[in-house]
Amino acid sequence: MPVETWLTFILGFMILGSIVALEIRDILSSIVAIGVVGLGVSIAFLFLQAPDLAIVQFLFEIFALIILVRAFVKKDYHIETPARVNGFMVAISLLVLIAIFVSSISVFKLLPPFGQPLFETASHYVNYGTEETGAVNLVASIILDYRAYDTLGEVTVLFTAILGTITILRIRKGKDAGRKGA
Repeated sequence: MPVETWLTFILGFMILGSIVALEIRDILSSIVAIGVVGLGVSIAFLFLQAPDLAIVQFLFEIFALIILVRAFVKKDYHIETPARVNGFMVAISLLVLIAIFVSSISVFKLLPPFGQPLFETASHYVNYGTEETGAVNLVASIILDYRAYDTLGEVTVLFTAILGTITILRIRKGKDAGRKGA
């Protein structure tokens, strides 16, 4: 199957996950549905030959899910109270989502054939990457030789996110321990 077909399927899956996240009453289930949407973005990056972005997106989704689940797991208010749904707003939301989906299909058709570079830089990487860097793995040579500063920035962001997650979880754990001792 062509990549465009898979991207269209993933986009539809992500739109469905977004609708589920908006309409479900349990906030924890809504958080999981948003995580599924983020997983779809990660898979789309893989299909678009961007494994570094896919890994960053996947790790970000994991950290976001941990933080959000940790924040809402012991709360009494994670069940949303029923609200009056305005049928007009639901219809407009569905029409906008359908328009985004339909316009995305035409954008996917504009992509070059799978494996064909879109920019001159990409074709230079493909044609001369292994002989200029001496690396056997072309993706690793691009990430570590041509885009080293960008990769360093991504690693710094990931490291900072991990430290932030650990800090939030430890602060939360400390507050819970202080309440039990009192």
